[in-house]
Amino acid sequence: MDSRKKALAAAEAALEKKAYDLVVLEVEHLHSIADYFLIATGRSDVQVQAIAHGIGERLDREDEHPIAIEGLNHGHWVVLDYVDVVVHIFFEAARDFYRLEQNWTDGREVVLPEPYRSQARDLTLHAIG
Repeated sequence: MDSRKKALAAAEAALEKKAYDLVVLEVEHLHSIADYFLIATGRSDVQVQAIAHGIGERLDREDEHPIAIEGLNHGHWVVLDYVDVVVHIFFEAARDFYRLEQNWTDGREVVLPEPYRSQARDLTLHAIG
């Protein structure tokens, strides 16, 4: 599975768990540690954990496994590292505090294909930025 398809599969799984404020950034041109970042928000630590588990289950079916998982027990900021795709799932207050996407302003936002674009638009807590 190429990195773009992996990022979109992770986005799909996150949206199935009602992830809010979902953004996929292409960062490969920045010579970063990954090709894509997926950033999403959960309204509670339980939802953050459910989103992470949903992404893990979806990518496991594609025989894609993370090399590292951080923060799952606390559910405030979970990181799933799939080498070329790094998934960041935040509890709402943590996302507001860290504003990760502002640190990657040179990253290019990926326009999600339908129906994911509409789902992501409908699952917005507030304007990010």
